[in-house]
Amino acid sequence: MLKWILHKMTERMSQEFNYDNTYLHEVIDVSAVAGLRFLGLPMLSQMKGPNLELWAGSALGSVLDGDCGPCAQLVVDDALMAGVPSQKLRGCLEGNIEAAGDVGLGFRFSQAAIADTESLTDLREEIIDRFGKLALVSASYAAASSRAYPVLKRGLGHGDLCQKIDLDGHKLVVKGALSQNFDQREVV
Repeated sequence: MLKWILHKMTERMSQEFNYDNTYLHEVIDVSAVAGLRFLGLPMLSQMKGPNLELWAGSALGSVLDGDCGPCAQLVVDDALMAGVPSQKLRGCLEGNIEAAGDVGLGFRFSQAAIADTESLTDLREEIIDRFGKLALVSASYAAASSRAYPVLKRGLGHGDLCQKIDLDGHKLVVKGALSQNFDQREVV
């Protein structure tokens, strides 16, 4: 019965977001407990905190570190539904991060946290100074957990890298993991 409920929940999400959840159905078939544990991931990645733009940028920077396909599209769609301006998301996707405002700040923060760069301390302090410690927690959760989805999918043999990301009717292709070769990735 639990597996049936989890499959129904998963199918509803697939239909709502036009997202292929085959990997999650397979996890549920293997273990209902594993399927239930998966439900804990959004509790971290979806903690949007006091600044939606900061959260969206952090989630986008994290998911793009592990994937530039269906998971990234989900982050973009979720951010748009939450009211994050599309031009700021596009700025991050096209490498114009500085002009992306708070979305760019979140994006830079997640990339710095993932790569443990020298700029992390300054970015952390800027977030706390401007938005408070809860915003830092939210951005940190997004940075740590949003990349878990594509990593999980790849581990299970369902990685679907480098699909086009639909943003305001424009199809963007983002190639390459950001923290490894951000300046060398390609956006079409």
